Amino acid sequence: MAFWWPLIVIAIAFAICKLLLMLIPDNVPSIDVDTSDVLDDGNQAKDNSFIYIPSRRHTDKVQCYEPATMKYLGYFPALKPDEVKERVVQARKAQKIWAKSSFKQRRLFLRILLKYIIEHQDLICNISSRDTGKTMVDASLGEIMTTCEKIHWLLSEGEKWLKPEYRSCGRSMLHKVAKVEFSPFGVVGAIVSWNYPFHNIFNPMLAAVFSGNSIVIKVSEHASWSGCFYLRIIQTALAAVGAPENLVEVITGFAETGEALVSSVDKIIFVGSPGVGKKIMRSASNTLIPVTLELGGKDAFIVCEDVDVPHVAQIAARGALQSSGQNCAGAERFYVHKDVYSSFVAEIVKIVKSVTAGPPLSGKYDMGAICMQEHSERLQYLVNDALDKGAEIVARGSVGNIGEGAVDQYFPPTVIVNVNHTMKLMQEESLPFGGVKDSGFGRFAGIEGLRACCLVKSVVEDRWWPFIKTKIPKPIQYPIAENGFEFQESLVHTLYGLNIWDRLRALVNVLKILSQQPPAPTSNRRRND
Repeated sequence: MAFWWPLIVIAIAFAICKLLLMLIPDNVPSIDVDTSDVLDDGNQAKDNSFIYIPSRRHTDKVQCYEPATMKYLGYFPALKPDEVKERVVQARKAQKIWAKSSFKQRRLFLRILLKYIIEHQDLICNISSRDTGKTMVDASLGEIMTTCEKIHWLLSEGEKWLKPEYRSCGRSMLHKVAKVEFSPFGVVGAIVSWNYPFHNIFNPMLAAVFSGNSIVIKVSEHASWSGCFYLRIIQTALAAVGAPENLVEVITGFAETGEALVSSVDKIIFVGSPGVGKKIMRSASNTLIPVTLELGGKDAFIVCEDVDVPHVAQIAARGALQSSGQNCAGAERFYVHKDVYSSFVAEIVKIVKSVTAGPPLSGKYDMGAICMQEHSERLQYLVNDALDKGAEIVARGSVGNIGEGAVDQYFPPTVIVNVNHTMKLMQEESLPFGGVKDSGFGRFAGIEGLRACCLVKSVVEDRWWPFIKTKIPKPIQYPIAENGFEFQESLVHTLYGLNIWDRLRALVNVLKILSQQPPAPTSNRRRND
């Protein structure tokens, strides 16, 4: 027992020191981000906030509006291919400088971002809410917490997973040292969706920048207003650590803008539908760049017979209704064990009937708006198809006080039972989440996502062993000796023989051949091509 006491004391002392260090505030600079053009009184109940918005497509401008109210927010340019390529050129110049930055500088950038996010949660969530229609709570869960968690992980572990890793050289290269190095690609491109505009920008940006890349992000035409403001936060934080300009860029536009980005960068990350994902793959094949795809899915929620029904019902409701169902990891279909089916449905019905949808910044609403009117129409189409095939609606939530111009932007939560797999509701996804089958491949979070922003290089060096150097053995030097194949055959037995005695006998033969003066090759000797 006496042996363990010093170790226990050291462990306790270490824990106390770490706790004290956590209590000491970091000397992290604050940044001042201009918000003068995005601040609003937040009153989404004003009658004059509901206006007609023309079509966004087939113009040289990306029109932006609040889905919850149809209030006009402004417009951004739809960049042409040559403009996109110029942005990538500037990002490439910046990356060559940033690639030489220290991890200390990169961590300071992350700390500045984290400090700003924590101190400005209300602003960030408000901007997301106005541009996508989600509630402040939904924005906090999907935008703030997820982003802060990723920053915290990178601060704690990012450098460790980007350091060179030493690997085994195998028996034939015992005199070597092998390692894998993780080097930045250069310019990463990302085409991201609209459902979480803050996190969808920060998620690929954090991994790309921390691993030494620059990144150009095309934001969705349905979330360009918020995306351009969030870029302002990133660029201000980068400037605070002395990073080069143009290291991170956000571009706006439509399909041709995205196509130009794919053809210009060194790696592409795409979040969207399987159909567009296939087009991205085809385009990326022209330049043979790596691709990460987060595409469609139909996420299933399985309820087993031994669950605490009220507890699980709340989890199920959050999984389905988070961000008005516009959640890439959301539950879209529920398989419930027959023993708890009735009680589970009853609990879900009770929850859903208590949910009210409405303009998220004009009152206390549980759900916000649908970001796109065509999405609301699609949901109704899926419901109608299910009803025509025998399904039944057993509960719906309510819709609060909304303006006449925004009626089509809301879809109350709906519980449908007696469904089967002939119904489109059970087959077609409402939103994307990548991983398997048609839902894509690759990762952009955690260790795998961080390293996915890197070129993986194999480096092999000589060990510092005297008298051992990399050289071609004499029997197989050109011109090859008569006993060249015999030497190779014995060498294979020496290294990989099935027992020690076979390997020792082969080693003796290898040494014997090496000690012999190789006979001069004859002119009429037969050679194998």
